[in-house]
This record gives sequence, structure tokens and C-alpha cells, in this order.
Amino acid sequence: MKKISLHNQIFIAMFVGLVVGMGLNPYFDKGSAFAVHIVWWMDLIGKDIFIGGLKMIIAPLVLASVVTGITTLPRAEALGQIGGKMALYYVGTTSVAVIIGISLILVIQPGNRDASKEVRAKREAVLEKHRATFKMDTGRDPLAKENKEDYLAFLALQDGAPPDAANKLSHMRKTTEDVSPGELIKTQLLSPMLTNPFNSLANANTLGIIFFAVLLGLACLMLGESAAPVVKLFSAMNDIIMKITLWIMELSPVAIACLMGSTMATLGFGALETLGWYSMTIILALIIHSIFIVSLVSYLATIRPVFFLRGIRDAWMVAFSTASSAATLPVTLNCVTKKLKVSDEVAEFSLPVGATVNMDGSALHEAVAIMFLIQLYGGMDDVSVTLTMTNTIVIAVTAVIASAGVAAIPSAGLVALAIIANTVGLPLHYIFLVLAVDRILDMCRTATNVMGDAAGAVVVNYWEQKRQERQA
Repeated sequence: MKKISLHNQIFIAMFVGLVVGMGLNPYFDKGSAFAVHIVWWMDLIGKDIFIGGLKMIIAPLVLASVVTGITTLPRAEALGQIGGKMALYYVGTTSVAVIIGISLILVIQPGNRDASKEVRAKREAVLEKHRATFKMDTGRDPLAKENKEDYLAFLALQDGAPPDAANKLSHMRKTTEDVSPGELIKTQLLSPMLTNPFNSLANANTLGIIFFAVLLGLACLMLGESAAPVVKLFSAMNDIIMKITLWIMELSPVAIACLMGSTMATLGFGALETLGWYSMTIILALIIHSIFIVSLVSYLATIRPVFFLRGIRDAWMVAFSTASSAATLPVTLNCVTKKLKVSDEVAEFSLPVGATVNMDGSALHEAVAIMFLIQLYGGMDDVSVTLTMTNTIVIAVTAVIASAGVAAIPSAGLVALAIIANTVGLPLHYIFLVLAVDRILDMCRTATNVMGDAAGAVVVNYWEQKRQERQA
């Protein structure tokens, strides 16, 4: 009997998880002990064991693959050539993603729909009561500049945010307040890179690991024969990690069914209805950007769209279900090298870097989310910012920069949202409004991120092949 291919197993698993999750959702909402127990076991298999297993190998995989990719280059100059092409591709596609997202939200106007106006009116009424309560309890003017910090924290608690959310809000406010573009580059890019490599490995700081791996690989490449034992060590380590990855992937169909079941059991479809226009805008923008990416691969690398999509479907489905481009990295590496025939040296250097800094879907989502919240709440007493041309440009530029520093793990974009919100002056407690649908949208934008990473590897590999042919 013919074995069912991995992507078909994953597709079936997602469908089974969807059906089981939606069946459990009504009981989970009512606090059924049985449903809660089932979701606990789903989370154990999907999040703790499967995603935990993939995260376990991220740090050694990134280190080994980047060092191996560099040391297999014919000469040191090739690193600069590949790196330059990668930077050009990443900045270009991320900028296009943000432009698509901003254009779509300005056309659809999800924050100015009739339903949104009702939400705004209710918020204004609630704010009026909160102002009165705050003034009565503290004897202070809530709109006074010196009281604004306390008033925002007060609003977060009054609006039903749990204590851990309030603590997270306070932490984000302190770490992202008054962040300029220069400070953003320093704190989000330079600081994580220039740190103890062992500390980076221990904390899965991929920017730090990549920077050290590039230095290590480049030094080995320039030393030549004297560094051969180190090169062999990392090459063998890379092969070992890939074998462990294949073992973990044997669990993927069952784990993905559990992940999908847990997500739908806890959220259901109600969250999508609440923020339907917002969700539709992001999903439509991601679809348009995905079409752009596939077209770019077809035009720049002369690869048929169907062949490219078939080549990455395993990685795409794992990315969609796990919402982590870093956790998907081992699968992406396998797809582009085995199915899309990208050279090992290009794939092993470009994909770990891409999984860290090439966040097309995340940048698009961040820009759209902030603009949606400004459309919805802009101009109120605690939201002085409105959508102007200047603010739109600031949001676009900051989204591109901030997305590069976001960890490739589920919901890490919340920090980037906080950075952009503070940059334009949007109070951070409003960010929690979009968290109701963040898990679903996170799955969609991560799938787009991984598609962009794979496309980048294919395009850069094609350019490198053409360059080598011209030099031959």
C-alpha cells in the first residue's frame, strides 16, 4: 500500500484537528472539565513535545548550518556576494509587503466601518466612566500629562486585562517608550548580535548565533587547511541535527492535529467574527503578497509557480500550524535543498538568516494592526494620534525595521507592535484588542514568512548559478 505523503498527512491532520476543536469549543467555553482535560493533552503533544522538540534544535541547527554553509563556499568573497543579494531581496520584499498592507487598509478601511463606529462609540462611553472613576479614586486629572502613565495602567485593569497582561503591558511600555529609529536599530539589531555566543546559544538568540557563526565560518574559510578539523566537526554536527529533525517530524501529523484542535477549541470562530474586517484585510494582503512572491520566483529564477509551491508545501503547512518560522527551519531546509534543488551552501546560509530577519508577513501585519487601531480609536482623549501621511510613513519604516528584530516564535510580533505603537503615540493597552484573533493571523503571516524565506533562497541560488556560469 502506497504511503501517504507528509504534506497530505499534515493536511488530513489539520482537518481532523479543526473538526475536533470546533466540537470541543462549546464545552470548553462552558468550562467542561472533560474538554479542558482534552485540550491540556493536545497542548502537551503539540506545544510542549513537538514545538518544544523543534525549538530544542534551533540554536545548534542555526550555528551548524551557517558555519557549514559559509565553509562550503569556494572563497571568502562569495559570502559578500550572497549576503549582498540576500539583503537586497529581503529589504525589497519586506518593503513591498508593508506597502501592500497599508494600501489595502486605506482602501478597505476596516476601522471606519459601521460596526467599527459602534465599537468606538461604546469605547468613548466607557472612557467617560473610567475618567470619572479614576478622578474620584485618586483625586487627579486622568488626562494630565503627569498622570497619563497611571491612567493607562488603570484602563488596562478596568477593561478586564488579567494581571499578567497588565504586567506585560507595563514591561513593554518601559522597554519601548520613546524608541527612535536609531535606538530601534541599536536595541533590536546590534545589541542581540554583539553578545556572548554561549549566552546566545543558551537563550536561542538567533541574531547573536548567526553573527558569531558568520565570523566563525569566515575565519575557517580564510585559514583553510589548518581549520579543516573544525569544518568537519560542524559539517557532521549539521548532518546529525538534520537526522534528529527527521525523527521529530515523524510526530508532526499527530502534533499538528493537536495544535489545530487546541486552537479551535479555545478560540472558535467567534474571534474572527468580532474583528472580521480587520482579519480579512490582513489575510487578503497576505494572499496578494504571496502571489507577488510566487511571481517573483517565476520571473527572477524561471521556476514554474506550481513546482515552487509543491516544493515548499511541507514547510508551508508546518509553518501554518506551528506559527513559528524558526521551528519550521529544519523542514524548510529540507524542502529547498531536496525538492527545489537549492545548493547546500546557499540554503544553509540564507534560510537561518531569513528565518530571523526576513519577516514579510510580520511587517505587513504590524503596519496593518497599528493603522487599524488608529482608524478605530484615533483622536479620542487617550489616543491623540490620527492617520496622517507622516504617521503612515513612520509606521511603514518602523514596521520594516522592527520586524527584522522579532524572534521567530509564535506571537513574538506583540513586542514589535508595542514599538510601533509607542513610536506614533498609540497607547499600548489598545494592542490587546487585536490579540483575540492573533493566533489565527499569526499562523497565516508565519506561512507567508516561510514562503518568503524559501523564495529568497531559490532566487539567490539562481543568481549564484548564473554568476558561476559567467565566470566558468
